[in-house]
Amino acid sequence: MKITKDVLVCLEYRITDEEGECLNPEDSELIYLHGGYDHVFAALETCLEGKEEGDLFKATFAPHEAFGVYREDLLVKVPLSELPEDIFVGMEMETEDEEDGEEKRIYLVTEIEEEYALLDANHPFAGLTLTFEGEVTELQVLSEEAIEEILAHVH
Repeated sequence: MKITKDVLVCLEYRITDEEGECLNPEDSELIYLHGGYDHVFAALETCLEGKEEGDLFKATFAPHEAFGVYREDLLVKVPLSELPEDIFVGMEMETEDEEDGEEKRIYLVTEIEEEYALLDANHPFAGLTLTFEGEVTELQVLSEEAIEEILAHVH
């Protein structure tokens, strides 16, 4: 069986930066539904298309192909008076985008100053050129009902 649309794909993988440093030492398994459902980024799906169980893969992606370019506009300075008292560096906070009131963003507290905290909504790997390498460990054909259930659960 090959990786094609609507196949459930299980991977063991590793992500490294341009210096070869492993960025996902504790999270090395990925299970996703293949086929353009935005469960993984498109460039990785393209790389995996047609692979079979046991196949190895290795591909390097520019920031715009992976987790995006680093955006300064996603870095905000917020007065501590507007944040929870128990705030700490490394804390994640979910907020609504004030512009449209619907889009939610996850911010990471990256710095706490005397009166302000610095919050960053960029993905931790944004702006990095990354190499993904690993092995396709399992492929599974799903029923239409199972596919619909996955899509309903994820979206």
